[in-house]
Amino acid sequence: MGQPQLGERAGTDGHDARPADFDAFYAASRDRLVVQVAALTGDPADAADHVQEAFVRAWSCWSRVGGLDDPEGWVRRVAHNLAVSRWRRARRLVLGGLGDERSTAWDDTQLDVLAALRTLPRREREAVALHHLADLSVEDVARELGAPVGSVKSWLSRGRARLGTVLRTEDDDE
Repeated sequence: MGQPQLGERAGTDGHDARPADFDAFYAASRDRLVVQVAALTGDPADAADHVQEAFVRAWSCWSRVGGLDDPEGWVRRVAHNLAVSRWRRARRLVLGGLGDERSTAWDDTQLDVLAALRTLPRREREAVALHHLADLSVEDVARELGAPVGSVKSWLSRGRARLGTVLRTEDDDE
């Protein structure tokens, strides 16, 4: 194997990873992942930071990650793990104000849903975000959260009921 050519970089497993593949993946999935992770964490600015860091980590081992069946799921999981690690280090949940929305555009409806998601307990919020925003099956949500399928179904049911109440109340206030 020779030296990487201009526009290529040597992969960690001895294969060349093509930046164009990563660039296309990044462009196609970045905003969607920021929205999904914001729904998980309750904070768009932190979500953007975690997703960005997850993409940096994906790039560093792109020859492996790019060959996975679901590289977007890998990045989402890494971003979520980064958020959880931050929560643990800070000994608090990231449920503060919206802060800087960065480059992802948020309309009023999305901000209302995000605010409503922040009212849910963490596990309900995670289950609802992964199932309804990331479009994962109940089984995939259970696998990603390391929880039984029955628990995920319960979290989804309770989370949807609470969201319905919160969002209906907001509509009634207008």
